Amino acid sequence: MAANTTVFMTPEESGRVQTTVRDLLRKRRDQRGQKWTTHDPISLIQEATSASLLQDLSSAAFGLGAASKQSQDTIVAYGIGTPYLPSTAKLQDLVPMKLSDLCMETHHRGYVLSLRRVSPVVEMKSSSWAVFQGDSQNEVERLEVFLHTSQNGQNTLNLGFEFLVKEPYYTLNNHGQRTIRIDHPSDLVISTHNNDPESWRRRDRTEGLQRDCTPVECKELGNTAIYDKNYAMALAHYTEGLRVLMMQGDDSSSSLKHDLYRNRSHVNLILECYDNAIADALESLTRGEDGSQKDLDAKAYFRAGTAAYRLSNFRDAKDYFNEQLRLLPGNKIASTYLERIEVREHEMSDGVHDKDKALRSLSKTKRRLDAADFVRRTKVKRSSVCGKGLFATEDIEPNDIIMCEKAFCVVWGNEDEAFSALTSDVRDDAAIRVFPAGLHQAVVQKLMKNPSQIEKVLDLFGDYEGLGKKPCERDGFPVIDTFQIHDIVQRNAFGIGQQSEDEDHRNASTGLWIRASYINHSCIGNAKKELVGDLMVIRATRKILAGEEIMHSYDETSDYDSRMKALHLAWGFHCSCRLCTVEAQDSPALRKKRLMLEKDADLFIERTKPAGAGIIPVSRAKRLRRSIEETYNEKRYKNLPRRALVGIEQWLQAAGCR
Repeated sequence: MAANTTVFMTPEESGRVQTTVRDLLRKRRDQRGQKWTTHDPISLIQEATSASLLQDLSSAAFGLGAASKQSQDTIVAYGIGTPYLPSTAKLQDLVPMKLSDLCMETHHRGYVLSLRRVSPVVEMKSSSWAVFQGDSQNEVERLEVFLHTSQNGQNTLNLGFEFLVKEPYYTLNNHGQRTIRIDHPSDLVISTHNNDPESWRRRDRTEGLQRDCTPVECKELGNTAIYDKNYAMALAHYTEGLRVLMMQGDDSSSSLKHDLYRNRSHVNLILECYDNAIADALESLTRGEDGSQKDLDAKAYFRAGTAAYRLSNFRDAKDYFNEQLRLLPGNKIASTYLERIEVREHEMSDGVHDKDKALRSLSKTKRRLDAADFVRRTKVKRSSVCGKGLFATEDIEPNDIIMCEKAFCVVWGNEDEAFSALTSDVRDDAAIRVFPAGLHQAVVQKLMKNPSQIEKVLDLFGDYEGLGKKPCERDGFPVIDTFQIHDIVQRNAFGIGQQSEDEDHRNASTGLWIRASYINHSCIGNAKKELVGDLMVIRATRKILAGEEIMHSYDETSDYDSRMKALHLAWGFHCSCRLCTVEAQDSPALRKKRLMLEKDADLFIERTKPAGAGIIPVSRAKRLRRSIEETYNEKRYKNLPRRALVGIEQWLQAAGCR
């Protein structure tokens, strides 16, 4: 993580956080197996209603997150509990259960719970919760969706009022309240969609998505929802129309079927569900020869091409836009896309990106470049250092581009999705880390929307193996283990550095670059990275031979002890490169002396400008350099970087001294 994600805590503060997490674990263990007990429905619903009204005034709360507006002094905090697998069962294979069957600290494997929402949704920064009713009005319970709270751009709990919970997990939330907890999005299924945020007040269950609508009515309702920009409901209506058509098995309705698929493709494109946008567009093709049919098919090919382009599947996108041009010769939009694809193909082939043009296109609100990856000079394979690594497939000269890669997912500090969290991980003795929670959410969302991208993310290193490396799908939806993605993000996310004045540790910019994540660490690596928007450019710092592993430094800290601590906390390893091996041989007293001298040099640099510096400050700088040099054994440090000297050396060079 970048330096701007640093949070300074006293030992007492970190101790309180860790004690809170450990106490909660003890309470959960103590209550394991206890039977569900009734709540006062009125009191619980009133609690949710009041919390919903006051949520904008709420401050950051440990475990539950924070309201949408945080104060300058707060950061969202939560504990990382023991991971558990998402349900991989089919709904039809699960046995119905009741609220009264719930047992504390239990994953009810093999069962499904049917619930109706009877309160407003309380939306916090890292979770959402509401009150749900079972078979009778007197059976109610809190249900909390943790972190991954949205679906198709809306809060999941607001999208419906009847839900199915697959293999429910009943536990204590981080305030010690009993709750049905949802960590994995696929464990919560909307059985009845909702178009009215006040539907929870009604006793009847007739509102929302009507199951007795005809396909034509579903199409009209979907079109109305698009007009209202309620894309989640539009998607639900078109899907329901197709379901009814399929049940009817009426071949005479093929025109209507094509319309429903075509319209749903449009909605999927808006919602960034590109896999489904392509599939629906291709299903909508009439393959007719009259003018109107060609126009409709051209529209479908445009949507398929746009979706493929946004997935960086430029070859497929090229085919789709060529089909659009065949049906509509001279179409300017298709021609423009084909020109852009030609540029992307050159970028993939030779790695030459128009950097000046890219920089001109960037702004505070537009930082994602229209660019392609250049990776042909590299190969992923097993590494003797750790797991998999990235290797050169040809000789690469110093300062040459090794690879360029667009971010798989990036969250900029000025975006609403950006937020960092203070996490305490029970798997690592409640170790406290600053974690890019907003990036975690964004990666899970992208994978849920585009299952074709899952496998390449799962191939990255993470401590928790979860469901393994192969994608899993049930009931037509991808199953994502969010604990597994958490660990992948924690070990592979890149801090981007401060991008704007209003960015700090609470909303740091972070991203995930798939190919670059395979580059292993060395304090004396052979590569360096730079960013142009969300395009990462990796260059060689020396000549790299074909077959040699590409490595760069994860942490540039000059002090050995601080660097070892940071590497272990953030990435879980101790470095044993040549530099670290030599530094470890220095006595602790010598390393401490070097660190103090470097701090003196940093203070001097901060207070003294090199431009126009006179004899006295230059002499002072040279004495500092000499004192730091004396802490390095000339023989042992031969041909090794001496990081503590970097700052004062740069100052002397700027002052015109050697």
